[in-house]
Amino acid sequence: MDALAAELTEVTGPEHVLTDPDVTAGYTTDWTRRFSGQARCVVRPADTGEVAAVLLACGRHGVPVVPQGGNTGLVGGGVPVATGAVVLSARRLRRLDPVDTLSGQVTAGAGVTIAELRAHAAGAGLEYGVDLAARESATVGGTIATNAGGIQTIRYGPTRAQLLGLEAVLADGRVISRLGGIQADNTGYDLTGLLAGSEGTLGVITTARLRLWPAAPPTLTMLAGVPGIEAAAVLQAEIRALLPGVRAAEYFEAPGLALVRAHTGLPAPLGREYPAYLLVDAAATEDETERAVVLAPLQDAAVAMDTQARAGLWAYRERHTESISAAGIPHKLDVALPLGRLAAFRAELDEVIAKADARAIVFGHIGAGNLHVNVLGPAPDDDAVDDAVLRLAAGHGGTISAEHGIGRAKAAVLHLSRSAAEIEAMRAVKAALDPAGLLNPGVLFASP
Repeated sequence: MDALAAELTEVTGPEHVLTDPDVTAGYTTDWTRRFSGQARCVVRPADTGEVAAVLLACGRHGVPVVPQGGNTGLVGGGVPVATGAVVLSARRLRRLDPVDTLSGQVTAGAGVTIAELRAHAAGAGLEYGVDLAARESATVGGTIATNAGGIQTIRYGPTRAQLLGLEAVLADGRVISRLGGIQADNTGYDLTGLLAGSEGTLGVITTARLRLWPAAPPTLTMLAGVPGIEAAAVLQAEIRALLPGVRAAEYFEAPGLALVRAHTGLPAPLGREYPAYLLVDAAATEDETERAVVLAPLQDAAVAMDTQARAGLWAYRERHTESISAAGIPHKLDVALPLGRLAAFRAELDEVIAKADARAIVFGHIGAGNLHVNVLGPAPDDDAVDDAVLRLAAGHGGTISAEHGIGRAKAAVLHLSRSAAEIEAMRAVKAALDPAGLLNPGVLFASP
């Protein structure tokens, strides 16, 4: 055992310093299978004190640290890029305090999954605002680090909007702790907001103080066929005007539906096939529902009002990811555009994909203008189609990352969404908090 491994073992115990490649393999390849590396070891600290001790030890030895939550990332941001880094897994940071019903808040450890947090909040009659298909694996810390959005973004905002405070360890082992949950706190820089979306490059998030919302369970789910993305955007706007309680507006297309049905054996959702589909979830009164369902595009829609039937409709959207992964190793490109530019982007996307001799499965959170472009065909290390799709999105006034982060996959093209001055300012923040560059090197920023 080398000197660093011995020190880490003293901190966490031998069972939580993993070196066997067969054991560490699950920590060194991301969900897409496009990004992987070799870890010096995987360390699993149990609390903030152990995280601080791990970072101090790695700093003394000059060894990079890759923070990792549930390893559900899609841009290579939570796995090592080269041999020698220590993967710091947050899975044992399991603190979950009783819900503070007076303030509508809860304190949760970075290793708590989104599904666990949502169930915990529901037990107190409240709701956590972030929900996503990877809820059983995605963690509080990981979703904060990427500022994940998910299916309820149009209702509650992304993860940053749920964040009232956090505890994190900086690269040199110092601990920042702001877990009081005071909303009226105007005492200088918002370090909590800064760490949200920083992708593990500024500190290791260990605990968070999170906003909860009054529970308003969906009572209505509608799946409608539409001619294309422009019609879907218009229809979701019309529905939202009629139903103030809309929580989700999701989009997918016929090729994606065909892939899902082939993989899962699900039946056709509607009486006939459509080029594209809009899925809407809402908390609605009976009167509101009656006003909405008379919209012409909803005449052939599937409408569900009980839990089982609603889950059946959601399966057509939420099983896209597993179905795509079963078909190959996808290039997962997460973009967002102004709603008025979605149709133009989608039309030109077909040309880009055709030139790459590939096929695209497109779905996403259309209410937020967020599309997930999944490209099958190109080799995992062939970035040409990635570059073309991201440049197309930027050319239409969009962003190259809506919720997945930049990671390693998009670091070289960060300039498509950020100005030179912005990137320089971000690099200055990184240099101030991590002067040795040991936290998640290669993520967010390309080499100068």
